[in-house]
Amino acid sequence: MRFDVVIVGGGAAGLSAALVLARARRRVMIVDAGNPRNGVSEHLHGYLTRDGESPTQLLAAGRKEVLEYGSEMTTGTAIRIERTDDGGFLVQTDATASLEARTVLVATGLRDELPNIAGLQDRWGVDVLHCPYCHGYEVRDSPIGVLGGGNRPFTIHQASLVRQWSEDVVFFPNRIELTGAERERLIARGIRIVEGDVAGVSVGDGRLDGVELASGQVIPRSVVFVGPRFVPRGDLLTDLGCEADENGWVVTDPAGSTSVPGAWAAGNVSDSPAQLITAAAAGSKAAIALNHYLLEQDIVRAVAIAAELQPSETGSNPRGVS
Repeated sequence: MRFDVVIVGGGAAGLSAALVLARARRRVMIVDAGNPRNGVSEHLHGYLTRDGESPTQLLAAGRKEVLEYGSEMTTGTAIRIERTDDGGFLVQTDATASLEARTVLVATGLRDELPNIAGLQDRWGVDVLHCPYCHGYEVRDSPIGVLGGGNRPFTIHQASLVRQWSEDVVFFPNRIELTGAERERLIARGIRIVEGDVAGVSVGDGRLDGVELASGQVIPRSVVFVGPRFVPRGDLLTDLGCEADENGWVVTDPAGSTSVPGAWAAGNVSDSPAQLITAAAAGSKAAIALNHYLLEQDIVRAVAIAAELQPSETGSNPRGVS
């Protein structure tokens, strides 16, 4: 069976696109590895009507909806997308036979690479966080730490930003050399700066309770924000030949179309700042553009068939009219 579209990634962006396309009566297959970026979080926030719900609940409801409209879904990891001679695509997975599609939409998200600091990975998504818009309200008025790392501009901005949610914010530059202007801005914002290399985070009674410096000093904190390095899971697209920028992010137009005709991207795979609700909107927008692309193919094909069926201008007159 040849699908109108194979969607790789069953998160908010992929499911949103599948919903729009299935309602447009397109043949849709979703390939999902079952490893969402926000899977470690207990709750999602900022998603209208779903605020406070678990990411698992959101995805379960989304899968139910798209399947009810006739989409198909398979669990597995897409390992390669190839272009076929007729302009379509062949999606190879590790769990099923290759899937033939007229178009593809990749919504595989990104990977968060945390600074190499002891304890961060174990507390990730619990009391080690990165997005104040996702979790700031829940930790309001808490003693907050912000750890410097590889993502320098993001981390310095983050320290100023989280100050909106608490008056007790400590910034640990952790080998980031602050300029005079940067230091002045942080201090004016009411942020305490603690110098020295960070050795790890301290945990007591099952909760984070401080940031430990290499000197052995522990600064009491109940939550830590950190700036990960955002790495797009875009190999499927770049291996296909899609254009990427100097940082490795796939280049798309506003609707998610890549430089390869028929290939789209939506969500964090091409937009690192995208929130959950933004990723869902991007999936919907890409789906509409993708459907219009398919529509044009359908019309061109119909015109060609109609032209073949018309009698030749130089042929005989079947009615014998002179």
